[in-house]
Amino acid sequence: MSTTVLGLVRASHPEPTAAVTTVAGLLAVGVGHRPAGTAAVALSVLASQLATGWTNDAVDAGRDAAVGRTDKPIPSGAVGRRTVAWSAAVAALATPALALLTNPWAAVCLTLALVSALLYDWPLKSTPLSVLPYAVSFGALPAFVVLALPGAPAPPVWLVTAGALLGAGAHFANVLPDLADDARTGVRGLPHRLGANGSRVAAAGLLLAATGTLVFGPPGPPSGVGLTAVLAAVVAPLVGWYGGRAAVQAGRRPVSAFRAVMLVALIDVVLLVTSGRVV
Repeated sequence: MSTTVLGLVRASHPEPTAAVTTVAGLLAVGVGHRPAGTAAVALSVLASQLATGWTNDAVDAGRDAAVGRTDKPIPSGAVGRRTVAWSAAVAALATPALALLTNPWAAVCLTLALVSALLYDWPLKSTPLSVLPYAVSFGALPAFVVLALPGAPAPPVWLVTAGALLGAGAHFANVLPDLADDARTGVRGLPHRLGANGSRVAAAGLLLAATGTLVFGPPGPPSGVGLTAVLAAVVAPLVGWYGGRAAVQAGRRPVSAFRAVMLVALIDVVLLVTSGRVV
């Protein structure tokens, strides 16, 4: 694999890209998509995630270089900024095209999610509204998966609400490793205004609210698996943040908190898929 391709993979934010695409694919199975529909959903979401990740690295290239982020592919010279920007444009155009393989309303919904995510990259990242794109995009994701079904049933309110809460929690957790670097380059999103401790509390509360909504939102009593998922939503962030503090003490970047968020998201989706109570 060439250096440029490897650089593009790294610039795509591969962990969250893979996690969100997996979540979308599992959710597609849970709501009853056939294999072709599941593939269309997963490919559409993958394109949107690639567009978002590449745009983020292209926009932040100067800032990353200023704070010495040699772990990032553009400042390290692994891939050019222009190559990443053009790749982002291609992925952004591919997103609605792939989503149209399902139906127009679903394509509109996923396009909304993509536009919201791109607005985070610029200009909302440095404003008190920085959490809004995460809430909108993550809320629109399950709505897209449901709308992509033949017959396009209305997405359940509890499912969209849970996605929005999960996205908002992911924002606070995702920013934690970068608070110091962001402060040096003038980024002042909502997590930066709340500080590290405030962001941890916000992330934990939002994650717990998301899981609770998924467990208690659908009709019928919660299952034992669902109650276990609520417990996981409490424990996983605590373990992630403990690992993050250990990383800081060892001189490494703390990335465990966001991984904990993605773990809770996957647990939540598996819960939905196995419970049969998605729609």
